Amino acid sequence: MTPETIRPGGTIGILGGGQLGRMLALAAARLGLKAHIYCPEANSPAFDVAARKTVAAYEDEAALADFADHVDVVTYEFENVPARTAAVLAAHCAVRPGPAALAASQDRLVEKRFMADLGVPTAPFVDVADAGALARAVATIGRPSILKTRRFGYDGKGQAMLREGADLGATFRGLGGAPCILEGVVPFVKEVSVVAARGLDGTFAAYDVCENAHENHILSRTIAPAALAADTAARAVAMARRIADALDYVGVIAVEMFVTREFDAKGREVEALRVNEFAPRVHNSGHWTLDGAVTSQFEQHVRAICGWPLGAPTRHGARVEMRNLIGAEAEDWRDILRAPGASLHLYGKADARPGRKMGHVTRIWTESEG
Repeated sequence: MTPETIRPGGTIGILGGGQLGRMLALAAARLGLKAHIYCPEANSPAFDVAARKTVAAYEDEAALADFADHVDVVTYEFENVPARTAAVLAAHCAVRPGPAALAASQDRLVEKRFMADLGVPTAPFVDVADAGALARAVATIGRPSILKTRRFGYDGKGQAMLREGADLGATFRGLGGAPCILEGVVPFVKEVSVVAARGLDGTFAAYDVCENAHENHILSRTIAPAALAADTAARAVAMARRIADALDYVGVIAVEMFVTREFDAKGREVEALRVNEFAPRVHNSGHWTLDGAVTSQFEQHVRAICGWPLGAPTRHGARVEMRNLIGAEAEDWRDILRAPGASLHLYGKADARPGRKMGHVTRIWTESEG
């Protein structure tokens, strides 16, 4: 053990009190660790399972300093932690993953340039600093294309599709006039993600590449493993490792990718990969690991940030399916509990608003079930 290792009985500080923070706190408790949640919202679901909570703004530097003084390491459940917040905390204790991962993930343009510098393929992209730049970007990228705000977008928010005839000025203003990035549309055949972990000592462990389906820009289902050629899956994991190593990353990372059909130099049609984005945290597409893997992504993240050995990412069964429960779908909890083989996870949220993730259900399939 090194001085950076957090021993059992220690306290993990978690920024954010949503379902990811809740599941991280539960994983920490299973390993004999305590969780201290820091979140501005007083009714956050993670508070229900934490040893301690702090309700304060992310800009409250006195509260941040006090929080940091009562934990052994800080992590986060979302990537839009203000840069100043991370700096204040880092002056008092370890913050894992580190500032480089936060900075790269918070700005889509920085993220795309970072991956381009690594030789990781992405959709074509152009910086759009203002409305005038958008017309020039469209001339370069073409249509259809997607205009995205550089910061703060998720689940389809902060973006707009540009088709023929679209009013460029109105579209730019519709996104608040904020700095944007224009991306080319990738004609993908499926969406996949690599959920993996990198330890404090640089060790790396990846779960099976999983296949994702979205509805209304929100993840609906994940199936592991994805239906991919073995060499394609290996390349996907290698890309994720290249990103994690370049960031000197510690913790769980999720890298979302498009699978396309392209032609190689010999004219043969092959599976190709283009990275869409990465998330420096545990991820919705990794929820299947709670029941479907030897070590869940939440336990793996706790192990990594505490400087512990990583656990086995081995999948249970022939395949695992995870389905999100969005809004009123969580009201079917009785039927889900009656379904053979279904494992229900509810997040303790009071209001089942449309588009809100209220829980998920997983099922492990054996070879005989197909």
